[in-house]
Amino acid sequence: MEAGRITDQTEITDYGFRRMYRFIVLLFVTLLFSCGEDPKPPAKKPLSKDQVNALSVQMNEWDETRQNDEINQYIKNHNWTMTETASGMRYMYMKKGTGEQAKQGEYAKVAYKIYLLDGTLCYSSEKDGPKEFLIGQDYVESGLHEAIQLMKIGDQMRIILPSHLAHGLTGDQSKIPALSSVMYEVELLSLRTK
Repeated sequence: MEAGRITDQTEITDYGFRRMYRFIVLLFVTLLFSCGEDPKPPAKKPLSKDQVNALSVQMNEWDETRQNDEINQYIKNHNWTMTETASGMRYMYMKKGTGEQAKQGEYAKVAYKIYLLDGTLCYSSEKDGPKEFLIGQDYVESGLHEAIQLMKIGDQMRIILPSHLAHGLTGDQSKIPALSSVMYEVELLSLRTK
């Protein structure tokens, strides 16, 4: 067979069959991929309230475990001996004072430094001035309310607060990230009733 010329009937039949075969295959492939609707994933049912609650509990348990591990490693790395409260706060006295014991309903004035567990200093009374708050009522970290009630005037304490006792799910929107444990070095300077 010369290039481009068909010379006998067998070649015509073979040539026609191959062309027809290619056409049918091409048509089949085209139809296969162009027909029908786009496949859509099955519609997802929204989670029930119980499912959302169960997932929330699992996430909180996971994060509590993660933070406890992080805090315990931090304490171990610093070779500290700390007391843990039922809420998960850890504390140790750096210096014992001899003044009056702090009580709920009193105003406490404290000097402080607040660190992330990576060592970053976030806030300090040396820069921002002492903090004064009404124990058990003012809007400060719940772990700080708990810790101050363990102190006397003059006490200096190191406190580690897991996020649920510090700035929680959102952090403080400035220097303390979401879900971060923090370490306080705090001194109770004074107490007053009004």
